[in-house]
Amino acid sequence: MNIKDLRNNKQWSQMELARRSGVSQSFINSLETGAKDATSKTLRKLADALEVSISELLGENEQAATKEVG
Repeated sequence: MNIKDLRNNKQWSQMELARRSGVSQSFINSLETGAKDATSKTLRKLADALEVSISELLGENEQAATKEVG
């Protein structure tokens, strides 16, 4: 997932993203480290807080761009 990069671009801590999204800081940490997977509901909350689409949150746009270049 792309959560950490998007969060860092906004200069937010995990705690700030947790406050804005309603997702716990410990769960955000687990997502960023790959220890857990998010439900579609959680992805929507995070995407809304970060003001991006779910595709952007998952890094799907980056994968498509890489395929086009390669």
